[in-house]
Amino acid sequence: MASAVDLCNRALQRLGEASITSLTDDSNRARECNRVYEYARDAELRKHVWSFARARAQLAASSTAPPFGYNNAFPLPADFLRLHPLNDVTDWQIEDGQILTDDDAPLNIVYVKRETDVNNFDPLFFEALSAKIALELAERIRQPTSTQMEVYILQYQEEIKHAKRVNAIERVALEPPADTWVTVRNHGRSGD
Repeated sequence: MASAVDLCNRALQRLGEASITSLTDDSNRARECNRVYEYARDAELRKHVWSFARARAQLAASSTAPPFGYNNAFPLPADFLRLHPLNDVTDWQIEDGQILTDDDAPLNIVYVKRETDVNNFDPLFFEALSAKIALELAERIRQPTSTQMEVYILQYQEEIKHAKRVNAIERVALEPPADTWVTVRNHGRSGD
């Protein structure tokens, strides 16, 4: 079973550093991994709608309506990171840990959750996150040259690109692709 320590050790391996046994080890490597891990994880989860981190919730309205602008406020789930763009919520705004909207309860949402179990990570996301952590750790642990930093940046960019590509292939498209034949045909008809 994989753990946050395994993920951080993969990042350290990318830097040519010795592994750690715990995020609370008494070493600079462990302290830096502990400092970076959760922030890097949440930031990478929030950047994209990862299939493994998608969740659904049916939100109840708060008993206190917003003072103005919207009729209802719906408290967000504790593990909420990002609202999925395919939600049926019409006019809405996220503010102060709530979704403000005129929609009625219950409010059905699909969102990106804070996935903390490394075993649920897609393997390509695991690699991308380890590359991001390595990039974050590099300056604090290795004092790399600018050329070495460029290598770490490129490694991260390649890993995240692959992870996003595979994730996109395994999901239904947000909108159907435009068919140029249908577009041209319909455009031609509008001139009839």
